[in-house]
Amino acid sequence: MEDNFARETLLKLLKAYCEYMLRIDGFWYLTVMDKWGNDEAFDCDAMVWEKAQLYEVQLISSLLNIQGEDVATVMKYIQVCPWMWIYQYEIDLRSNDHAIVTFYTCPTLFALEKEGTGREKRICQELEPRIMALIAHYFNPDIKVTGLKVPPRTTYSDVCCQWEYKLDR
Repeated sequence: MEDNFARETLLKLLKAYCEYMLRIDGFWYLTVMDKWGNDEAFDCDAMVWEKAQLYEVQLISSLLNIQGEDVATVMKYIQVCPWMWIYQYEIDLRSNDHAIVTFYTCPTLFALEKEGTGREKRICQELEPRIMALIAHYFNPDIKVTGLKVPPRTTYSDVCCQWEYKLDR
């Protein structure tokens, strides 16, 4: 079937599917939050994301034969991760064992900031580091992931967030 569509159409569909996945995540989170509160929604979100992220990293790294134990390998995975299609970001690969990932856009952060309840603090400071570490540790449990700039932001003109991946040998 994919042979019936132009490359540009397939790329548009891929981006739309990624955005759709993000919306489903938001819809179910808000539904759980409305019914049982934010603490329960956060706990469920963390459990679901840990399972889903592990499945995703295993699937994609196997499908694309992404193998290795250094930070450069993690960056290869990050570049093909379906979620990355919804962000504007930059990877500064300083060496095979050190990288900085800077996110310039984040639809989730923008929605949380617009909501104005402060939920971005918990999502960005608790959940995101866990998920990013899970990805890095899939390739090497000694890779450290550190938030250099993590919401809440003091100014909306600043980057959304910035993360350091480092492997000390």
